[in-house]
Amino acid sequence: MYCMRSVSRAAHASFPLAVRSPRFDLPSLPTAPPAPPSAPRLLVPQTRPRRGPTMLAFAPRASDPGLPEYPDPAALEATERALETFPPLVFAGEARKLEERLGEAFLLQGGDCAESFKEFSANNIRDTFRLMLQMAVILTFGGQMPTIKVGRLGGQFAKPRSNPTETRDGVTLPLYTYRGDIINGDTFDEKSRVPDPERLIKAYNQSASTLNLLRGFTHGGFADLQRVTQWNLDFLRHSTQGDRYLELSQRVQDAVGFMAAAGLTTRHPIMTTAELWTSHECLHLQYEQALTREDSISGMYYDCSGHMLWVGERTRQLDGAHVEFLRGISNPLGVKVSDKLDPSELVKLCEILNPHNKPGRLTIITRMGAENMRVKLPHMIRAVRQAGMIVTWVSNPMHGNTIRAPCGLKTRSFDATRAFFDVHEQEGSHPGGVHLEMTGQDVTECIGGSKAVTFDDLGDRYHTHCDPRLNASQSLELAFAIADRLRKKRNMTWNKLMSRAIA
Repeated sequence: MYCMRSVSRAAHASFPLAVRSPRFDLPSLPTAPPAPPSAPRLLVPQTRPRRGPTMLAFAPRASDPGLPEYPDPAALEATERALETFPPLVFAGEARKLEERLGEAFLLQGGDCAESFKEFSANNIRDTFRLMLQMAVILTFGGQMPTIKVGRLGGQFAKPRSNPTETRDGVTLPLYTYRGDIINGDTFDEKSRVPDPERLIKAYNQSASTLNLLRGFTHGGFADLQRVTQWNLDFLRHSTQGDRYLELSQRVQDAVGFMAAAGLTTRHPIMTTAELWTSHECLHLQYEQALTREDSISGMYYDCSGHMLWVGERTRQLDGAHVEFLRGISNPLGVKVSDKLDPSELVKLCEILNPHNKPGRLTIITRMGAENMRVKLPHMIRAVRQAGMIVTWVSNPMHGNTIRAPCGLKTRSFDATRAFFDVHEQEGSHPGGVHLEMTGQDVTECIGGSKAVTFDDLGDRYHTHCDPRLNASQSLELAFAIADRLRKKRNMTWNKLMSRAIA
């Protein structure tokens, strides 16, 4: 078997990742020497020796947003110790495979704004996975582009907040605002808002169950391409987007039938299974650090809480704790950037997080709205290109468009995708993917779409406990629009090549 080692304890656990080679025991790692005075501050108490990637000591401060302050440090310490003995949720080889694929295919990254303990169910996971399968078929077949599916699943529990407190009906809680189920509860009372370390264990257990179910869906027959017409969600039947999908899926099924008639196998794993990776925002550093392991094959460190992690707009400070942690792990990474980020600072972030300029290592997720996208994104693309950095450019059309409806609910439109493709066409760069907050449920949280969700409709099925999400119909509509742009780009490239060949 091949093993991974926890980076945080002298007593290490071995975790089986394969079955072809004999198991071997790894020696305990020596205690790390004390850091010199000039070294970055540690994210964990100096009383506990730490090893591994760049880990800074945990003393929450204003410049490190997203780091909760627990009232009982001893309980947090015990929880971290427990997590360090738990098996990894994902494996280093899987993360390496994702890194190899990024940049070679179109990235479809999507899922809930924040996962919830209360809404955890097999049906919800299935519906989100089924929606991603549908969108991937639209992008792959309609856009003639290979697609990578990465879910905001199995770890997306923490949420950054702009305001440290929350006010409802004139009442302000003296403690935290809701920070995600991994930290505190969303009930509006003081007791619920106290950070509770036991929630880290619950988040781990729910993530493990989610990944177990997803592995069953991807390899247990559900993702078989011959079932493509059966992936339509029930409430989408006889709708505009449902009918469009049914028409396209029938064409896919005809193509599969042709392959079978021509003697080509339709039972190859590429036809009967699916690849799905998981991702989440790297926000709760105690949790992420406790699940970081050393890969015994490569000697590199991987955060085994998810395949891909990203740093958010509020936590991407060059000298901040989150960037410092991420630069020490080998997972594929994402950086969310808004119009507020100076292009020169973006280049510095790229140099810190991807010093070897490795393809697939770094994804830039733009979140700035359509108008800002057209003005700011070109300068970022030029700066990164001039620096010679290799990145994957991805659009998050949800953020940067948040508004308050007259009824007081937060909502979003998703009109930034067109601007994203326009800018890349103008700059001669490659639009590498899309990052969406979406659900397979029939919700009314974002306005727009062919079903014309309006402000008046928001209260009908506004179920999110965090930020508004695209519903299944809006997600499919967006996938069709992206597929049209991908096909257009492919045809333009082909026509230019043909013109040169003829000339």
